[in-house]
Amino acid sequence: GVHFPGLCSFSEGVSFEDISKLTPLEQWAAVPALGKAQILLAIGIIEHNSEWKIKPHYMAAGGKPGDLKGLKSFWDPAGLTSKMSAAKLERQRLSELKNGRAAMIGIISVLIAHNVPGSIPLPINFPAGPSLILPF
Repeated sequence: GVHFPGLCSFSEGVSFEDISKLTPLEQWAAVPALGKAQILLAIGIIEHNSEWKIKPHYMAAGGKPGDLKGLKSFWDPAGLTSKMSAAKLERQRLSELKNGRAAMIGIISVLIAHNVPGSIPLPINFPAGPSLILPF
């Protein structure tokens, strides 16, 4: 498959090519602990900047969901939204919020199906082990 060239970890000799041949959970397991920490730290920094540094907060009076002024160039580096009308941008934001909510419902549904026997009518063979900590 398509992957980055070189090594993912120089100290452990893990290459992106090796990782690209694995299943998603095996890929996560193959990433060294410091690599996982870097990924989670990057997500945490982005979350911190979007939740604590942008005023007004998007959930407070005067704020708009999906309007992250401080991270605008981060999520739209090509400037695709700069040419949109205000109505279209509002529609796109609403679509993104709905898609995010649908994804959260999907994840919770899979966790429920895995942990509550008989909760869905389809027989699905989930991997053994606790589902919430399986990726770590």
